[in-house]
This record gives sequence, C-alpha cells and structure tokens, in this order.
Amino acid sequence: MDFDAMFTAQLDTLRDEGNYRIFAELERECGTFPRARSHDDDAPERVTVWCSNDYLAMGHNEVVRQAMKDAVDACGTGAGGTRNISGTARHHVALEAELADLHGKEAALLFTSGYVSNWAALSTLGSRLPDAVILSDALNHASMIEGMRHARCQKVIWKHNDPEDLDRKLAALPANAPKIVAFESVYSMDGDISPMEEIIEVAEKHGAMTYLDEVHAVGLYGPRGGGVSEERGLAHRIDLIEGTLGKAYGCMGGYITGSHALCDFIRSFASGFIFTTALPPAVAAAAQASIAHLKQSDSERQQQRRQVAKLRAKLDARGIPHLDNPSHIIPVMIKDPVKCRQIADILMRDYGIYVQPINYPTVPKGTERLRFTPGPLHSDADIDHLVDALSVLWKQCAIAHAVA
Repeated sequence: MDFDAMFTAQLDTLRDEGNYRIFAELERECGTFPRARSHDDDAPERVTVWCSNDYLAMGHNEVVRQAMKDAVDACGTGAGGTRNISGTARHHVALEAELADLHGKEAALLFTSGYVSNWAALSTLGSRLPDAVILSDALNHASMIEGMRHARCQKVIWKHNDPEDLDRKLAALPANAPKIVAFESVYSMDGDISPMEEIIEVAEKHGAMTYLDEVHAVGLYGPRGGGVSEERGLAHRIDLIEGTLGKAYGCMGGYITGSHALCDFIRSFASGFIFTTALPPAVAAAAQASIAHLKQSDSERQQQRRQVAKLRAKLDARGIPHLDNPSHIIPVMIKDPVKCRQIADILMRDYGIYVQPINYPTVPKGTERLRFTPGPLHSDADIDHLVDALSVLWKQCAIAHAVA
C-alpha cells in the first residue's frame, strides 16, 4: 500500500480547510523578550512575540537562569533515567516541597509536562478506583480528555462552567461510586474562569473528589502565584491541584499536589510517571527558583495586568472584537480559518508581529481566533503597533467590527 499517498491526502484536506499548521522558526534571545529572531524567509529578522505562554517572561529572569546554570555545573545536563532507576535528585525533592507549599498541600509529584501530569493522574485515578466515574467540564483540555479515555471508566460530561448541570449529573450516579469532578480554573482558549466555589460546593455535597487544572493560572493569580484557587481562598477545599512549570514559571514540566496518600498512589501506579525519564535536575532547580521568586514578588503580575488592560481598552476603542473575560488571555475573534491564517501571515511579514492562528480542532469551527497574551515586557509602543496593524487588516480583510 502507498502509505505516503494516504498521509498526503489527509494533509491536503487539512490545507484546503485552512487548518494546516505552519510553525514559525523563532529564536528566543535573552535580554530582548518579547523580541525574537526569525529564521523564516518571508518575515523580518526580528519580530515581537504576542502569543507566548511564558506569561511573565520568567524564562529570561536572571535568577532563574542562574539557578539552571549552577545546577548544570553541579549535576550535568540530564537526570539519567527514571526516578525509580536513576534515583531522585535532591532538586526534584526540593521542587516538590516548593510546590506543595505553594498550594498548601501535604505533597507534590513532578512530571515531564502538564500534558503528562493530567494524562497520568486522571488515567490512574479512573482505572485504579473501582467503579470510578469522572465528571468532566465540556471544555476541558485535550490532556484531561486523553487521561479520561485511557482510564476506561465511566465518563460524564457536564455543561461548561455550569454547577447546576454538574449537580444534576452527580445526583444521577450511584451514591457509593467514587466520583471525580475534573475542571480548570482559567480556560486557555476563551480565557474565562470557572465558578470555582460553586463547583466545589456541588462536589462536596455529593462526596466527590475535586480535580483542578491550574496550568494557565499558577504564577499569575493569588498573592503568591498559587492560582485562582489561592486567590479565592479555596485551595484547601480542592483534593488535587495540577499545574505546569512551562508557562508562567518559564521552565518545563508538570505536577500534581494533594495529600501524601494521593501523591504516593499516583507515584506508585501511574505509567506516565514510572516509565519516563525524570526532569533534568537543572530544570527542577530553575523551576524552584522561579516559583520562590513569584511567591514574594508581585511586580511581574501587576505589570502584566496593566498591559492586558491597555490592550483591551485600545482594541475596544478601534472596535476590534475580542472575548470579554476576566483573565490575561485576549482572544481576537476572526471566525474564519482562511482569514485567520491570512491575517497572522501578514502580521508576521509586514509588521513583525508573531501570533499563531488558533483553528479547529483546538477550537470549534467558526470560532477561529488570534490569541494574544500581553506580558510585563510588552511596551506601550508594542501595544500601539499591534492595534494599528490589526485596524488596517480589519479593513483589508473585511472583518466585522464590534458593535458599541
């Protein structure tokens, strides 16, 4: 059989639909973020990055970089294997203690990414707890969905951010079945935030375990960066808080936090932990430095919020439609995959603005968008340049303006 022809046919369909993804070849440079060097032939040599999940530019923070360099000099570049085989580095232990403290939990467990931590934890909980049922918010991340799929237990989907629907779904289940309510704090594509307290109250009413994904909130919300659950004083009522080290903390890795028994349970049974190489000690050291810094420094968060507010206000003044939400994520709605790709390409080529189009299957068809994430190092001039460029392209591409 001609397998390459089969591959090509499906790729051609993806291109025809406007959903084929093209990666920009960029080189981050210390001291210049959000600037980056572009290696694409049809883009300026230097561009401004507007869609990074390094939300607070901690990947360039001097303290974080020095911690990684010191650990490389002390320990080398790799972990040497799984923690079971090669042993647990002291940097892993220290980082897990830092994370447990961040969320006010007894313990934490590291993974190689936020995707893996969700996949491993949810699949293990669902498969190892007899007759378990996982109740999933309708817009949960792909990593959570994948974990539930591998759990092979009963799954119930409840309407997005709807505690009343969750209550009805929980009430319909057997009283003695272990129930796990899985949801997020900040949803990364629309930027909305869950009604966390109401969801927790419904879960507690039915004796369900709460599983909260805080990946787009840790570092950014709460007085110490513990996420929306810390900001709202609810962390102690949540059984498992999952997060990432690869976004606001500017490093790499994922984690879960909870009771000693819970974390030991996942450590002992999750294949996604047992059989994968551990994070390099240098990455763990850098992540610990980043978390410790943001526990005591609020300046990065405050400056980011100022720049988010400025961009929203300027978009409103020009009538450029964006989803109204309380988070740091600003989705500018295009609602057409071809135009979304076209605008992103022109922004890169003619204006030196890099933003990745968000198309299906990441978002439903007809909701295509450009997702902007202003950071503390985006200047007012950067914001003006972006809004001016969008205003020109809005007219050229005949996209409807927001109605005042």
